[in-house]
Amino acid sequence: MFPRRVLCGIQPSSVPHIGNYLGAIKKWIDLQNSGDNLIVMLADLHAVTIPREPDVLRKSVLETAASLIACGIDPKRSIIYRQSDLYHHTQLAWLLGTLTTVQKVAHIPTYK
Repeated sequence: MFPRRVLCGIQPSSVPHIGNYLGAIKKWIDLQNSGDNLIVMLADLHAVTIPREPDVLRKSVLETAASLIACGIDPKRSIIYRQSDLYHHTQLAWLLGTLTTVQKVAHIPTYK
């Protein structure tokens, strides 16, 4: 069987805590160690939905990456990247935002 490719993300709003570890990071490490292709996104664009000082956010991104590595995410076996480094995220969000109305989304069963 082929390994799965798993994309997960974490907002670098603060240093990851025990809740982050038990709720997500530990599972990511298990996926990585089972041979799956793990891709971890540091969702800095999602983190700017509330006002943040740019210097504080940059520091939080680095601290979050360091914490993930310290917890066991191996950058030699997994990919860790900053969301804002790929302009495609913002471009796709803009395109979808112009094409998708609330009325269309309301018909999606999983939309809440």
